[in-house]
Amino acid sequence: MSASPAAYGGQAVIEGVMMRGRRTIGLACRRPDGGIYRYREPLHTPLATSRLARLPFVRGLVVLWESVRYGMRMLMRSADVQLEQEGGSSGGAANTAFMLAILAVALAVFVGIPYLATQTLRAAVPSALALNVGEGLLRLVLFLGYLGGISLMPDIRRVFAYHGAEHMTIHAFEHGDPLTPERIEPYPTAHPRCGTAFLLFVVVVSIVLFAFVPRVNPALDLVARLLLVVPVASVAYEVLRLGAAHEANPLVRALVAPGLLLQRLTTRRPEHGMIEVAVASLQEAIAGDAEAAA
Repeated sequence: MSASPAAYGGQAVIEGVMMRGRRTIGLACRRPDGGIYRYREPLHTPLATSRLARLPFVRGLVVLWESVRYGMRMLMRSADVQLEQEGGSSGGAANTAFMLAILAVALAVFVGIPYLATQTLRAAVPSALALNVGEGLLRLVLFLGYLGGISLMPDIRRVFAYHGAEHMTIHAFEHGDPLTPERIEPYPTAHPRCGTAFLLFVVVVSIVLFAFVPRVNPALDLVARLLLVVPVASVAYEVLRLGAAHEANPLVRALVAPGLLLQRLTTRRPEHGMIEVAVASLQEAIAGDAEAAA
């Protein structure tokens, strides 16, 4: 039995696209010589074997961790392709350490800085609710500012164009269209199941949830916020799934509209060749899933 088109999604990497299927990770990158590098590997996920992992509010955490884990591996592999070194650095302890370091920096910037900045106002603003709401709004400003800033970098703009190609290819696949650039090009670059939309939901949900968390002292407050990232991510993932499953519902469309709007920053219209790469990546994921089901 073939997997539902909704089971497929991906991310942009360096000069390429990674696609995740139900049992397979597919990768395609444009080589420096103009050819397309193709790669696929089995997706080892508890979602395929564990009912617990598929439970609402649990599955989002599994998908998030796997997306970071496989995404970092495929990102490193895509870098190797550009260096024409297709082995070597696509796994191992070094990549795990790098991934954890990136996560630590992200938490410090988007959790620590907004909290500490508003904490300095505690003497002037005694209301914890007001401080927490201000903290959340500052977090949102930092997030949007970060995306807007990196979107001005030429190399990142190319990655964002591949991001658009990935979304357009998934749109065409979900609508049953042939996977050719000519049939894919009319589709929009925004998609309701995008990771950018997920991050926006995380920020918005955290504003609501963190607003009611009392401020005790900096150490306990920061630990509480780090722990609350887990349920916030779970809720955000379920909202994202709801949006993808009920796109025609006016209320749901209003709910996902900010995430689609945000993708104007994180996607670009791709070149014809970028769509070819996204198609190659999806074909690898589909082929791997078919072999796993045989």
